[in-house]
Amino acid sequence: MLMSGVLACLFLLSLFIGANPIPVLAAVMDAAGDTQSVIALILTEVRLPRALIALLAGATLGLCGAAMQGLLRNPLASPGLVGSAGGAALGASLTLYSGLAAGFWLALPAGGIVGSLLATLLVYSLAGRAAGTATLILAGVAVNSIAMALISLLINLAPSPYAVREIVLWMLGSIANHSMDDFWIMLPGTLLGWALLAGTGRSLDALTLGEETAHTLGVNLDRLRWRIFIAIALAVGSAVSTTGAIGFVGLVTPHLLRPLVGFQPGRLLPASALGGAIMLLCADIGVRLFPAGTEIKVGVLTALVGAPFFLFLIVRSRRWQT
Repeated sequence: MLMSGVLACLFLLSLFIGANPIPVLAAVMDAAGDTQSVIALILTEVRLPRALIALLAGATLGLCGAAMQGLLRNPLASPGLVGSAGGAALGASLTLYSGLAAGFWLALPAGGIVGSLLATLLVYSLAGRAAGTATLILAGVAVNSIAMALISLLINLAPSPYAVREIVLWMLGSIANHSMDDFWIMLPGTLLGWALLAGTGRSLDALTLGEETAHTLGVNLDRLRWRIFIAIALAVGSAVSTTGAIGFVGLVTPHLLRPLVGFQPGRLLPASALGGAIMLLCADIGVRLFPAGTEIKVGVLTALVGAPFFLFLIVRSRRWQT
């Protein structure tokens, strides 16, 4: 309940905060009354889509990060570990490189989702049906490395500086300059991914006892992997194709919340969804308040804050072990 209240407050706060604060109540009344005032347009065309996309993408990254860590029983796992984020980035970059994104409004999200699904399928094919956790992680790292190398090749071969700029800026991750159309585009794939993850909590709880014990409790590990991989490919692919690459939200959020839910993967899933949305909304509000003259990308801020914090968690865990 506390996290839900914090999330609601941050969502409302994100509607107020910007380069020019607006009276939200007056803007809502103008929008409801079909009055095309400046503040109503700012609210409906700029602030509201940005807040909704931040909420949806943050929740997706947090939820998928918790699911991946529970499945692989590895606290260093992240949503992109099985290639979904790298594949989505490559698919989206291909649409930007080819110009499809400029000519067809569905090309960018479709490229991200297709790239994410293909990368996930490749990881699973390389690892094999009976692969262990270590093999899956190695296959995911290899596919992610290939995807990043191909993106670098696209940047190197880009036909114009404009194409290079589009790819590079998209890779930094941003929630700005999006409309409600972008939100509606990412919504179906995201909700489908969430729905697939909704019933996996019990299986993930059983998996903490070991694969053999989970099997005796009725968990079909192969089916669980496919379900989670496809869910992450759909949800992360939809989010990444809209926002670009935003790191550390899916990695750090489960770490912060795991002690609060008794280290139970099933309870961690909804908590991480709320925590991821809170973290990304905070980051988006932070970039608007950044003192520099130019607003920085939200992916840059999450990396600047997330990487040192993650290093702190590693150092603290080493102290506990000694």
